[in-house]
Amino acid sequence: MAAGAAIKNVIFDMGNVLMRFDGPCFSAQFTDDEEDAAALNRALFASPVWNLLDSGTVSYDTMLRVARAHLDERLWPNLDACFAGWAKYSSPIEETNALVRELKDSGYGVYLLSNAGTRIHEQLDHMPAWELMDGAVVSAEERMMKPDPAVYQLLCDRYGLEPAECLFVDDNADNCEGARVAGMRAVRYTGDVSAIREELAE
Repeated sequence: MAAGAAIKNVIFDMGNVLMRFDGPCFSAQFTDDEEDAAALNRALFASPVWNLLDSGTVSYDTMLRVARAHLDERLWPNLDACFAGWAKYSSPIEETNALVRELKDSGYGVYLLSNAGTRIHEQLDHMPAWELMDGAVVSAEERMMKPDPAVYQLLCDRYGLEPAECLFVDDNADNCEGARVAGMRAVRYTGDVSAIREELAE
């Protein structure tokens, strides 16, 4: 990274940065039984196959079939409803969405880099910051995921950005490290936007 490079662009993760992602909470919306909700979460959001969905290497149909194989058949209707409708319960994180608008108004470029499936627009449709974004890269659409430095470079190449002029924000420490390897500055979001402000002030 070039020493002393000024930050011109801020790149945001989506899940638990701009939008809440909470598998147990989502699952609980589709059954009144705590044990059944836990089973839904294990079969779907906590399944290792969910990461393959985000990587674009399995289809949504495959994800659903695998989840059904890990559930009693009586829960399949709950699973179908959860799989189809969970995204509407993914609520915006107000502080970071407000920060995106503040940064945009201050002249920064703002971008999205998310490990997510191809149905990501079911969440983006009710994310206030989405309409402000100058660009986005979604893992399933590219068949590559954070923390692979190549996906950060892909975003830079696509939108003509210099990595040294970018600050990356993610709740996952490994993803932040991937950004640093790609030549960006990075800050881990833990629920306090002041850390992002401090990084920009430096």
